[in-house]
This record gives sequence, structure tokens and C-alpha cells, in this order.
Amino acid sequence: MIQVTFISNDNKRVEAPDNSNLLRVSLREKGGIPFKCGGGLCGTCKCRIERGLEHTDEVKAKERKHLNDEQLADGYRMACQTFIRGDIAVSW
Repeated sequence: MIQVTFISNDNKRVEAPDNSNLLRVSLREKGGIPFKCGGGLCGTCKCRIERGLEHTDEVKAKERKHLNDEQLADGYRMACQTFIRGDIAVSW
């Protein structure tokens, strides 16, 4: 199991299986990441991986429509498109 810390939700910590979708973890564990569509269309689940960016999968084409290169370099991802493979801390 990996640890996910939701910084913007009073540093709430939860456990999740390896290779979990970040938005689904947030929904299941009441992490609080905002969202509307959950499918990469709206961009409302934009969040910042504060620690553990190296534990996320590759950036998807849908994310590139909402995030520029500078944002991606700063650790921003779309939670609905991001799968996690190790401990992370996320804010929004």
C-alpha cells in the first residue's frame, strides 16, 4: 500500500493500492480534490504533486490540453488522469 497525503484537506493521510488513480482515491477516501467530469475534459481536478512526483505515471495528452510545460514542470497534474505508484503529497 502507498500513502497519499491531501495537503489541502488538513494533511489527511490515506492508504491506497499501487497504481491507483489519484481522483478515485480522493473520492473513495474523501480527500477533497475538486472535480466535475472525471474524464479529462474539464480540467477542474488540476492539482499539484508537492512530494513524490516521481511516483506518478506519464503525462497524458488530455492533461497537455489543460496544463502548459511550466505547470507540468512545477508538478501540476490532473487527478483524473494520474496514476500513483508510490507515496505522494498533493495540494490544489
